[in-house]
Amino acid sequence: MVQITVFIAEDHALVREGTRQILEQQPDLRVVGEADRGDSAVELIGILRPAVVLLDLRLPVMNGIEVATRIRDSWPDVKVLILSAYDDEDYVLAALEAGVAGYLLKIAPGREVVEAVRAAYAGETVLHPGIARQLARQWQRANLADQGDRLSPRELAVLGLLARGSSNKEIAAALGISFRTVEGHLGNIFSKLGVDSRIEAVLYAADHHLLPHGGPAPT
Repeated sequence: MVQITVFIAEDHALVREGTRQILEQQPDLRVVGEADRGDSAVELIGILRPAVVLLDLRLPVMNGIEVATRIRDSWPDVKVLILSAYDDEDYVLAALEAGVAGYLLKIAPGREVVEAVRAAYAGETVLHPGIARQLARQWQRANLADQGDRLSPRELAVLGLLARGSSNKEIAAALGISFRTVEGHLGNIFSKLGVDSRIEAVLYAADHHLLPHGGPAPT
C-alpha cells in the first residue's frame, strides 16, 4: 500500500493533535511533521517533502497564503490543502491564486478531511461545499456582468428607452423599428443579462452602469 505523507501546519495544539489522530487512523496516511508557525513550516516542508500539507491560514510569522505561495514556487509537487475557520471570499480566492489543491473549513467532519487528503494527492481539487457554492455564485455574477459588454448598440438604445419608462410602442417609434423588432431586442437583452423582466433589466443596467447618463430619467 502506498502511504501518503502529510504535514500539518496549525498554531493551535489541540487542533493539530486532533487532526493528526484522525489522519493516523488511516493505514494509507502518515503524518511526518508538524509546525505551529509559517516560517518553520516552510523550513520543515523543504526538508521532509511531504506529499500533502494541511495548512491553516492564520499562522504566526508567515501566514498561510505566504506559505502556500512559497511551496508552489519551491516544491510544486507538494499538494497544499487549506484547513481554515474562515470562508471569506477574499481568503478563498487568495488561496486558490496561490495554487492550493483545496480549501476546507474546520467544521468539516474527519472523514471529509481524510478523503480530501487522498483527493489532493490524486491531483484533484477539493472545496468545502459552501465555498464551492460561493465561488459558483461569484462566477455567475462576473459572467453576467460581462454580458453587458455584449449588448449591441441597438440593444443598449432599447435598454436606455426602457429605463425611461417607454413602452414597446414608444421604443419602436423612437428608433424607427417595428413593434416585433423591439420585442426581439428585449428577448435578447433579457437573455444576455440573465434577467426575466423589464424591471430586472433596468435595475441590472443601472447597477452595472449600462444606461445613458448613469441611469433612468426621473419620472
